[in-house]
Amino acid sequence: MSVNQPGFTIPRRSIAGMEGMYAKMWDPPKESPLTPEYIAPTNPVPEFMQSVIPGFSVSQRHTVQRDLLHGLTIPTWETPAAKNLMFMTFRDGDNPFDNGSYPGGTIRVPRGVIYHCQTQGHGPPPHTIHWHGIEPTPMNDGVGHCSMEIGDYLYQWQPNFIGTYFYHCHRNTVQHFEFGLFGMLLIEPPDAYANPATAGGYPRRTAANLADFPQFADKFVEGDPVNGVGIITPDGLVSGDPHAFTVEYDVEALWVLDDRDSVWSDKAPDARTFYPALGKQPGVDDKFFHGFFHDYNADYWFVTGVPVLGHRGEGSLASPVPIQNPALVFGTADGTIPAALNSGVTGMQVAINANVGDVILVRCLDAAYNCISVTFPVDVIIIAWDGRALGVPPFGKYNHAYVVPAGTPIHTSTARRYDALIRVDAPFSGFATVQFIDTHGQNIPGRAEPVLVTAKIPITIL
Repeated sequence: MSVNQPGFTIPRRSIAGMEGMYAKMWDPPKESPLTPEYIAPTNPVPEFMQSVIPGFSVSQRHTVQRDLLHGLTIPTWETPAAKNLMFMTFRDGDNPFDNGSYPGGTIRVPRGVIYHCQTQGHGPPPHTIHWHGIEPTPMNDGVGHCSMEIGDYLYQWQPNFIGTYFYHCHRNTVQHFEFGLFGMLLIEPPDAYANPATAGGYPRRTAANLADFPQFADKFVEGDPVNGVGIITPDGLVSGDPHAFTVEYDVEALWVLDDRDSVWSDKAPDARTFYPALGKQPGVDDKFFHGFFHDYNADYWFVTGVPVLGHRGEGSLASPVPIQNPALVFGTADGTIPAALNSGVTGMQVAINANVGDVILVRCLDAAYNCISVTFPVDVIIIAWDGRALGVPPFGKYNHAYVVPAGTPIHTSTARRYDALIRVDAPFSGFATVQFIDTHGQNIPGRAEPVLVTAKIPITIL
């Protein structure tokens, strides 16, 4: 086997003679090539979900199922609704409660397992899943034109860093991501699902280096100052304490901050509206509604699928009450995310309800096409950005966890994530403020950033 004589060939359509042709895409091969690097999956989460979710049935051992592309129509929040917003969603074929939700169901994976996801594309092909922030082999990375683009594919990778990630379709990405074709991906400690009696609830653990924060001393486990979660043995570097450089948290809140331009929903009703026809000139004689592709103007906003009840220029309360039609969106009657949409884990919140002394973990994703500014009413400790814990060896010399004082805005841009810890020693009731910023008017000297809408997320600590 060599470069000139490979043992396996992945068929791709030749582009010889097409150098001067503009084409957004063409359909790739329909069948999966042989993947000789196949390693048996070891992810215990699907079997755990089968044990706790009625009707859940594992179709492939230790393998997550994700189908795409499924339409979901959600009426806007006004009474009566001003219009219907079209969403494109993922679906879990093994899970009777996940027939397509916005955002997609949260995938939780223990660090170090061999993860498999069987993906089937529906609707106009091709489709991929990009595991944003994970570092798999190129053919399992799910980036269009650079990896598999077929309708039926088995993704394989191994997560090595505990943290907050997300997954999304990476074909026709501009439209598909805007239309909600994404979900959260959380990497947890290796033993997160080791005990079935506790795997579905709290407390849980996540990566952090809190050696400089004594208020977390009873919750934090240190590790090797040089090798982090590894230890040196006669056989080399091996995994050590699964809890090394982690902190235990009692309450978990997921804030997926998103915006929608309803004109895009109106004018791009199918998955290929954004595709230029072969031979057409993009933006000139294709089938885009004239000018709208380059003119994004959000007019509806969401916090983890919960609508922000306000129009441009208004402040609003991000209500924990779910949308009733359709019934299957994030948020239950008690304000928590259903276990069936959270890898079998019960109790993840949007609006925060906790007790004094609890360690509260907030996972925040900017899923909007505009920038976001979040202001907490209490001090928070930022322990991770973009899936990487700050200060955890071997990268500890380059960064560290840090305090963001109450009232200090945290600015983020599209696709960025951070993990924040809250722990207070007295009761508190207030709101975190979320400003959705109009990117069109950012960074203009002498001009304040234009805020489109302000949402408020309740935080109650008794």
